[in-house]
Amino acid sequence: MHRFILAVLALLAGASAAFADNWPAKPIRAIIPFGAGSAVDVVPRLVFEQLSQQLGQTIVVENRGGAGGTIGTSAVAKAEPDGYTMLVHSSAHTITPALYPALSYDVIKDFVTVGAIGSVPNVMIIAPSRGFKTVKEYVSHAKANPTASNFASLGVGSAVHLSAERFRVSAGFDSTHIPFKGGAEALTEIIAGRVDYYFCPIATALPHIKGGRLMGLAVSSPQRASALPNLPTTLESGFPDSDYTFWMGIFMPAKTPPEIVAKLGAELRKALDAPAVKEKLVTLGVEAMPLTAAQFDAQVKQEVMTYGAFAKSAGLKPN
Repeated sequence: MHRFILAVLALLAGASAAFADNWPAKPIRAIIPFGAGSAVDVVPRLVFEQLSQQLGQTIVVENRGGAGGTIGTSAVAKAEPDGYTMLVHSSAHTITPALYPALSYDVIKDFVTVGAIGSVPNVMIIAPSRGFKTVKEYVSHAKANPTASNFASLGVGSAVHLSAERFRVSAGFDSTHIPFKGGAEALTEIIAGRVDYYFCPIATALPHIKGGRLMGLAVSSPQRASALPNLPTTLESGFPDSDYTFWMGIFMPAKTPPEIVAKLGAELRKALDAPAVKEKLVTLGVEAMPLTAAQFDAQVKQEVMTYGAFAKSAGLKPN
């Protein structure tokens, strides 16, 4: 009986390896739980062009936004774990359990980590007409006018919202949260000076900063952004625990064959190393995240705890 069990396991292992060798044999579905045009949509699509060529199959992107990204994420959690459905998510993935306690899926248990795509620094932007030259000047103003300060975001739990809240809590001032459905609307209000500040993905803000329509005060990433090297980080500006890393990564349903997950991860790293892809990502202000799948998985698990505690202490709740 013992030999029989070993023989069966060997056959199953061989079948799984053969399946992975033949994968992918048809197009792969990539679900992005946010609307088209966002950084989490634009950046992965650039990478997928190269990844599709390497895999010899089309990657079909589906945007399934809504409910803070939980609708699209739930669809992947319930998908057949056959290697033909993947989730493209951002760091907002790790705060979801704290904001939506009745989730139909488990962020940790229902997904397997494939790999990180990269991170995009968020830059604190204001209208030049507001007259603030440094982030400390704005903080002084906000503290002196506690009912006047406000900031834009793309909804509770979004990466831009977390950047703004971590900065605000660290700096110790009150500010009214004004959520928008899209980044274009938020930018319009910031440029007009009707909303004070917005921690915007650097790729979106860069043309407006260079054109003089907006002013950058600081970035929320732990290190300075290569696209705006003269801007300090919020940490450098004297606000501890104010940093926030806005990353993008790929996940698959938890029971996806590990050989397929490993193969996709290897092809993802290869695509990210392609010179043409690197060049495009640099123009969008995307910073490399040279992590192994295990390292990225550990980071995700740590953030679930860290940002869950932060959401509770800051009293964050869904819109």
